[in-house]
Amino acid sequence: MSGTRREVPNDPGRAGRILDAALDVVADVGVHRTTHRRIAARAEVPLGSVTYYFNGMDDLLAQAFGRLADTMSVLYRRTLADAASPAEAEDAVVELICGPAYATTREVTLLFEMYAYANHHPEVGVTMRAWLLRSRESLGLHFPEPTCRALDALVEGWPMHRAFDDAPLDRALVAATVHAVVTGLGTSGGGGPSGGAA
Repeated sequence: MSGTRREVPNDPGRAGRILDAALDVVADVGVHRTTHRRIAARAEVPLGSVTYYFNGMDDLLAQAFGRLADTMSVLYRRTLADAASPAEAEDAVVELICGPAYATTREVTLLFEMYAYANHHPEVGVTMRAWLLRSRESLGLHFPEPTCRALDALVEGWPMHRAFDDAPLDRALVAATVHAVVTGLGTSGGGGPSGGAA
């Protein structure tokens, strides 16, 4: 079939493209400048589609940020699940902080916007809390709960600091910090391949 997406009457992927477009717009101009028109243009859909699939901008942004949290949580989990030893688990945490796949520049920008938006929108606050729990559960494959809390703060916070730092992350410093947290808080209290809950 020829033509643009605007001409496709049955487009099951349209809602997802609108959500992805909303995240792109937020990353580009911020929540405060995000409009239905900008999102429709980025998604290459008629303006009416945006209001057809979503009950206003708050609903659209809540679902878009939920999509972001889900996507990042899957990668977070996969990175940790692949670790088969305590050393590999620490390396996985370092990779989440320093690697190119998790917390990209775009995603860090979206995290800033999401945190600010969640302050005034309870539904997104619920998404944020659920995301924190999912991250800690993933870390719990290898580490006890207090260590999970500390490591998750590093994983979320260090890339956000990097956004305003002129220098790239020092991977050796990050690795030494992760190791200090793990050894300082201890590794008792779990099962799994490297000491966490299976």
